[in-house]
Amino acid sequence: MVFKYKFCKQNDINLFQLNGELIDKNQAKELLAEIEASIAKGENKILLNLQELKYINSDGLNVLINILTKARKSAGEVAICCVNKKISELLIITKLDSIFYVSKDEENAIEMLNK
Repeated sequence: MVFKYKFCKQNDINLFQLNGELIDKNQAKELLAEIEASIAKGENKILLNLQELKYINSDGLNVLINILTKARKSAGEVAICCVNKKISELLIITKLDSIFYVSKDEENAIEMLNK
């Protein structure tokens, strides 16, 4: 399965809906470039909706960490929402659930980013 994403803007939050399998950093080049461009414009609140993301491995987790690092360096934040059970377990095992704000739905994640 191929990795894809959709982007939309919700007020001052950049929402990225990830789809497919994120197993290689090269798959996410466009995503990372778009996020870097957003951050360069001062748009540093990022919401990653993982509802359609079926699988992620260590390289994919590295992409998420990279996004978080870029956002926080610019005084921004990243929230993750709509995580399936398998990916949620992976976030817990790797303790990334304590680094990212992880929400069950977009509404709570947006609320957190607006604080």
